[in-house]
Amino acid sequence: MTGHLLKALALNEVRLRMRRISTIVALLAVVAISWAMIEDPASGNALLVVGNARVLYTSSTLALGSAALASMLFGLGGFFLVRGRIAEDIRTGAGSVIAATPVGNALFLAGRWLGGVAYLGLLLLAFMGTMMVCHALRGDGPIEPLVYLSTYCLILLPMAFFAASCAILFDSWAPLMGKGGDVLYFFLWVGQISMVALVETSGQRGLPWTLFDFTGTTAVFLTLGAHFDTTHLSLGLSPFDARLAPLLLPAEPWSMPVVLMRCAAGVLALLPLAPAVLLFHRFSPDKVKLSRSRQRRSPLALVDGALRRLSPLVRPLFALAARLPRRAGQVLADVALALAASPSSIAVLVLALAASLVSDMRVLGPLLTACVAWWGIQASDMSTRDFQAGAEAMSAAVEGGATRRYLRQYVATVLLGFMFMGVIALRFALHDPLRGAAVAGGILALAALAQALGRCSRTPRAFMSLFLFGLYVAVNAVKVPMVDAVGFNGVANAHSVLAYLAIGMAALAGGYAWNRRD
Repeated sequence: MTGHLLKALALNEVRLRMRRISTIVALLAVVAISWAMIEDPASGNALLVVGNARVLYTSSTLALGSAALASMLFGLGGFFLVRGRIAEDIRTGAGSVIAATPVGNALFLAGRWLGGVAYLGLLLLAFMGTMMVCHALRGDGPIEPLVYLSTYCLILLPMAFFAASCAILFDSWAPLMGKGGDVLYFFLWVGQISMVALVETSGQRGLPWTLFDFTGTTAVFLTLGAHFDTTHLSLGLSPFDARLAPLLLPAEPWSMPVVLMRCAAGVLALLPLAPAVLLFHRFSPDKVKLSRSRQRRSPLALVDGALRRLSPLVRPLFALAARLPRRAGQVLADVALALAASPSSIAVLVLALAASLVSDMRVLGPLLTACVAWWGIQASDMSTRDFQAGAEAMSAAVEGGATRRYLRQYVATVLLGFMFMGVIALRFALHDPLRGAAVAGGILALAALAQALGRCSRTPRAFMSLFLFGLYVAVNAVKVPMVDAVGFNGVANAHSVLAYLAIGMAALAGGYAWNRRD
């Protein structure tokens, strides 16, 4: 009976998750990013470069490289995709029914975990299929499905285990159910990615720490370094010298220590489930409340509570919104509501404006990065605010319907972005018009992506996971124009600015079409 019940719980989880539009959005986003990083060697860039020579696009190379890239993406996005089901049970009232059943906490959470892992596994299998299509178009040699499957299992399974385990733990303990838990996991993910630096500096001496690298990135670099006897490795969008002969990676490059290390990482990835069983609130009203699941009482919410006396500062905006013409007033009211609901944003806005006016030009780049990070987190909530509050149908019933509400919230998100970063954009424009245009274009594009992804998936995590990943890449790849979306690195060019404007227009049009369909 226990096995049958566990199977039923896991299959139910998979069915519910696979029906969500966020599943398709996340898969398409990961495929698009990964395909963009696996360029045709004819362009002068390759997926894997050793020294200055490229490695042939065989099944082992494409499987290893795509798995390493997918692990970094799914390691962050997978957590956001899996978590949230327990909070949804609280919001819909299903939690009370679950709490009354005789199913134990351990069995219930095990079913949720198995369902989450199976869900991520299906996404990874679909991703593997798209990589085989990429191999057929750009690869060298035959497609070897077993090589792909073994490589993906070795690299990606510990990552899926850890993402699902953390999602279950963070949903089982009320203090981590909100944005505080999201941000905490982001730093855990960054810490795992940073372990690559230990491998580069200490080589095999970094092996003990790599047991906690569930993304498998260090295992990949250790394997490649041992096979090619070098530490000069580049993975993803790397230029190479076409005059050098291409290198060949064997079909099975893994050594036994690395295999054992990944198996140990898979076991360690289960550790968060132990405190989850002990801390699980089981939907008890004295531990977690319906309002908490909606308002998400995170550390940020506690800060907002401490700063709630700042909320009256936005009353003049509400008064001005009441006097402006209808659409302009509605947009300004949305901005005022966003600030009133997050008093910490008022404090950050005041500090950002003051620092933008008095800071030296050399400091504006890091200041802009901080402003983008804060605004992006706030923007992720704006398109889903009505749904989270249960007022979506009511707000769509007013004049203009869902489409006007969608456009109004987009303009409000853009306006809020210029409130945080407009002064910086103006100062940049006076010295470097292209950089000022990059700031403005980035705000327009990111606001469109936040609205489109939030409206389609009805969760802020779809945008926030991709946004945090992109921000991490941009902070580290400071010389790549295409990742400098908002110009804080100062390397954006005309091509990147136009590309992000095109992405923003496509996202805005897609979201508008989706709202017309509804």
